[in-house]
Amino acid sequence: MAELSQKRAICAMPVAGSYRSIDFTLSNMSNSHIQKVAVLTQYNSRSLNEHLNSSKWWDFGRKQGGLSVLTPTVTADNSNWYRGTADAIYQNMSFLRNSHEPYVVIASGDGIYKLDYNKVLEYHIAKNADITVVCRDMEDDLSIERFGTVRMNEEFRIEEFEEKPLQARTRTISCGIYVIRRRLLMEMIDKCAEEDRYDFVRDILIRYKDQKKIYGYKIKDYWRNIASVEDYFKTNMDFLKPDVRSYFFRQYPDIYSKVEDLPPAKYNVGSQVKNSLISSGCIVNGVVEDSVIFKKSYIGNNCVIKNSIILNDVYIGDNTYIENCIVESRCTICANSRYVGEGQTKVVVEKNERYTM
Repeated sequence: MAELSQKRAICAMPVAGSYRSIDFTLSNMSNSHIQKVAVLTQYNSRSLNEHLNSSKWWDFGRKQGGLSVLTPTVTADNSNWYRGTADAIYQNMSFLRNSHEPYVVIASGDGIYKLDYNKVLEYHIAKNADITVVCRDMEDDLSIERFGTVRMNEEFRIEEFEEKPLQARTRTISCGIYVIRRRLLMEMIDKCAEEDRYDFVRDILIRYKDQKKIYGYKIKDYWRNIASVEDYFKTNMDFLKPDVRSYFFRQYPDIYSKVEDLPPAKYNVGSQVKNSLISSGCIVNGVVEDSVIFKKSYIGNNCVIKNSIILNDVYIGDNTYIENCIVESRCTICANSRYVGEGQTKVVVEKNERYTM
């Protein structure tokens, strides 16, 4: 994610104007009536923690269960940061031991999708599986080298799992969503810790694929992962398509997020907006085409913004031209500036004069 991950964790990245990436996973949990959720945070977690400071937005404000945010903790037995997903779960094993639910859903926070986890659980039980992995067939024009690829037999049992292959032999990828029985998960995580193993994919899924019954559950609806600049850019641009917007924001179930008390976007005389998402709190004076403008941004006079993403609280001075760019949040773009991403998306990070002492 280049400079975009300097300020925040990837799952706290703004998406679709008014949302964060983690909102989609938490909304899926809430809509699936999962009542006890833990978010394991580590890298650059301040922005994410601020976003999660109240669990009521996702209907997790309850006496029993609710939302827990688990960060690495220095104890007499351990002083390591999370070294991988398996190690993160091991360091928070008390959360699992104190739970009574029979099954665990493990999901990454950087996926943009809708999914009823109950359907995955029903499939898991029907197959009598040890682990169920949510999979998807990717389109031919998308690069899949940074994903884990899987190959299944006719009964959808996973026979081959390859993590980030140099040359993929299949277009079916793992979405990073797993269902597993709680006691089995604890047993396998304890075994990993004994052997100083800490990667969930390599040390559990790949290692046990022949000994445990690991099945794939295929989804066909929209799913994207935003772990690279290009994927992040394309995912936001997808929300300019009416069918994608309708799928996420007008069809049940809903996607929830933390709500800020901001005025609606203001379009001053002379402004022109075509095929764009303009969020609340924005003031637009110039031309905006095929772009996503996040909250509290100011577009100056005679500005032209094309095919770009402007993150939260950006000030863009007069007579500025921006095309094929992502402008980092809280940036101040001086008047008469010009930024054009040629060949690939350009990330613009300007020194912030508005907030210096």
